[in-house]
Amino acid sequence: MEYRTSGTCSRAIQFEVRDGKVTQVQFIGGCNGNTQGISKLVEGMPVDEVIARLSGIRCGGKPTSCPDQLSKALLRYKAENEI
Repeated sequence: MEYRTSGTCSRAIQFEVRDGKVTQVQFIGGCNGNTQGISKLVEGMPVDEVIARLSGIRCGGKPTSCPDQLSKALLRYKAENEI
């Protein structure tokens, strides 16, 4: 799935979900080291756990962040795929 981000330096997030776990996370744009770190940390983690851990994280004075946008992407995925 590809999710178009809003309010962050990254433009999009691509990811897959297999057996209820997040896999293959790739941020398009953004701070490369940080987004790679996020991707590695959530790899293999259950979707609901990623959402719970990352939802609401802010970047500086912005109301969102790359991790928060990943949680929003996963919420959309859940809604569209009824998991």
